[in-house]
Amino acid sequence: MSALVPRPDNLPDTTVQPSFTRLASRLVALSVSALALKEGMHALQRRLEADADDVTRTSELCDMAEVDPHFTALMREAAQSVREVAEASGEMVAAADSTAVNAQGFHDAHQGEYRGVYEAVQASGVRQAKPGFYRTR
Repeated sequence: MSALVPRPDNLPDTTVQPSFTRLASRLVALSVSALALKEGMHALQRRLEADADDVTRTSELCDMAEVDPHFTALMREAAQSVREVAEASGEMVAAADSTAVNAQGFHDAHQGEYRGVYEAVQASGVRQAKPGFYRTR
């Protein structure tokens, strides 16, 4: 079972009727957020790799200074752990990139399918039927 718990303040409002523009704006927001996450994770990954290199260099200098081998081993272990975190953040980058691409693809498909209908409805002075009115059973 997952430890994730939904936060009601972040869930979509179910009382609001769906609309073309609302969905389009949410898709754009999702794409932008995923791209921001991707860029942030790239920066974090580079920082973690640089930090791991610094700790490795420090442990080598400690070896040359004949510091207790126990402490230099702890430094190498810490550097390895930081490198593993950097590699795992690479998976997060890939997931964020995939989310951004999929959201943009969905947005493009939504625009292609419904933009013309939306514009025709907006240009018409005639009141339109409620969604589902023309649905056949």
